[in-house]
Amino acid sequence: MDKKVVIITGASSGIGLALAKEYDKKNINIVVAARNIEKLAQLQQELKNEILAVKTDVSIQSDCENLINKTIEKFGRIDVLINNAGISMRSLIIDTDFEVIKRVMDVNYWGTVYCTKYALPHILETKGSIAAVSSIAGFKGLPARVAYSSSKFAIHGFIDVLRMETLKTGVHVLLVAPGFTHSEIRKNALLGDGTKQGETPRNEDKMMSAEKVAKVITKAIDRRRRKKILTSQGRIVFFLNNIVPKILDRLIYNGMAKEPNSPLK
Repeated sequence: MDKKVVIITGASSGIGLALAKEYDKKNINIVVAARNIEKLAQLQQELKNEILAVKTDVSIQSDCENLINKTIEKFGRIDVLINNAGISMRSLIIDTDFEVIKRVMDVNYWGTVYCTKYALPHILETKGSIAAVSSIAGFKGLPARVAYSSSKFAIHGFIDVLRMETLKTGVHVLLVAPGFTHSEIRKNALLGDGTKQGETPRNEDKMMSAEKVAKVITKAIDRRRRKKILTSQGRIVFFLNNIVPKILDRLIYNGMAKEPNSPLK
């Protein structure tokens, strides 16, 4: 039988990079996608399995179509699609340019939709897996993260419908909600005017490592899990939001307001 094929978007850093290295331990072909082709080329040199690197901006529909077409041309099949590419932001609604909201939605939500729709016919053939790397911010909105939370809520709705529509096909659909993870996402987060934040407002050393997140995701895919909330903090937020949402609003607000240079008062 041909080797299975996994596609990972946002594979040049963070969770995506860790996922590529984790799958490299398995007898599987890997397709890595990101805007930074230089980092992908370097990754190709580091990994031992056959790797296809495709320069991809997931916010561009034609790039996502090209990613899937290149994968089929090279390997002839798709078994796993991991929609991991994403960006964040940090500013109050009133101070956020519309272009920032649109950019975050284009990458996080539309990137997931584009890649999934183009890959779906091939994954139906292999009865494979589609995974979306989301956030607890998709279950509970985070203040000063309006575009980020909105994009994650949209992903959750998309994944719910996709799961039901493929219910009788044998396709596996997974929603993953990591907690705060040590990565570059906060340094690259957009401020209200569209400039990059540059520095993280949180203690990265106390966060879950990207490598640990990758191990959990690959295991959840292997076990064909439906949903995976990775941290105890995330599970507590999910639980409290269903029983005491008003209290949780205050707890989250107060916690986010303690960040350095927080726009919250």
